Formats: sequence, C-alpha cells, structure tokens
Amino acid sequence: MITDQAATEIARIENVPLRVTVADILRQAIVNGSMKPGTPIIEMALAEQLNVSRAPVREAIQILEADGLIESEPYKGKRVKPLTQKEVEELYSLREQFEAFAIRRIVERKVDVAELRLHTASMFEAAERKDFAALMRSDEAFHRCLILLADHQLMLGMWDNLYLRIRQIMALRNMSNRDLSQVARNHPPIVDAIEKGDMILAISLISDHTRSASQISPEELGITS
Repeated sequence: MITDQAATEIARIENVPLRVTVADILRQAIVNGSMKPGTPIIEMALAEQLNVSRAPVREAIQILEADGLIESEPYKGKRVKPLTQKEVEELYSLREQFEAFAIRRIVERKVDVAELRLHTASMFEAAERKDFAALMRSDEAFHRCLILLADHQLMLGMWDNLYLRIRQIMALRNMSNRDLSQVARNHPPIVDAIEKGDMILAISLISDHTRSASQISPEELGITS
C-alpha cells in the first residue's frame, strides 16, 4: 500500500502533446548542429524517421518557424533557417555585452563562483572522454550560470530569448574545432580572474572568448553571406 507521504514523492506523468515532443527533438537537432543551416525540412521523411504521423510534424515545424529556426524558401519548401555573417556578429556582440555586464556585477557583489568551477570540471571530463554532446551541455551551462550569478532577471530573460541561436552558433563553432580540450581550457582563466576580483582581466578574457567565433570562416559555420 502506498502511503500519503510516498505518493507525494512520485513525480506526475506529464501529458505532453506529440507536436511539442516532436518540436523539442527537432529544436535540439538544430541548436546542437546536427541539422545544419540550410538543411531541407522534408515533412514525410521526418515523420518516418520519428515514427509519427505527418500531422504532429507539420505542427512542430510551425512551432519552430515561430522560434525563428525554420523558414520557408520560395518555390523550394522549408529549411533550417540559414545564418548570415551579420546575424552572427550581432548575436555575439550582444552576448559579449551581456557577459561583460554579468562579470562586472559578480565582481562588484563578490558573488561565489564555485558553480562555474563545477562546469569547467565537467567540460574537461567531457573532453577527456571525447564526448562532444556532453562538452556542449557543460559549455552552455557555464555561460548561462555566469548570467544567473549576475542576479539580473531582465538580462536573464533577454539571454534566454537569444540563446537558441547562440547555442546553435556555439555548436557549429565547436564542431569546427575538434580540439575539445582547447574548448575546455578557454574557461578556467575567466573564473580565476573573477575570483581574484580582477574585473578588467575577466572582462578582457570573456570578450576574447566571445570574439573567437569571428576567427572561423563562414563555410565552417555553415552560414551565408
């Protein structure tokens, strides 16, 4: 017999619409770089691959169009929305400002950044295992944690609104840099500078880290001019 206390500890089963599940799967494939910019979206092929009918796939595609991840191409159908060099520059310039501002608040408020250390350790562990997906998750977690530690809700909301595209670019960039250890090594110096209270150095490091995306060619990122 299940007691009242035990019953409260059992998680509820969420009845998630199939279109939402399909949208989540496709969204992850896009933002982790598996479905690259410009990839055609073939409704029937996706339905067969996911073992679902075409209706939830069609509805999921509409969701991702609203997210700005899929677009209609005249006379050709739908595709993963291509990136442009201008979009990358704009997104990364905003990201640089957000993260520099976050560091400024963290240093000024003397916030404990031990959680950032956990994410850097996870990156090194993933790099050692050559687990690209795990490295990406830890990399994303590091940068979101930086924003969270700033304790600025308006900035966090803006970050989350932009982050689907930022994650996509990060994944494409890191896929072109198969030295996973180098990706991991980029982060501890930032944490070191924050812990020492060296705001100027920390901001310089995060800015250099963000601008490094511009050193990768449009072809490597799969973007259009």
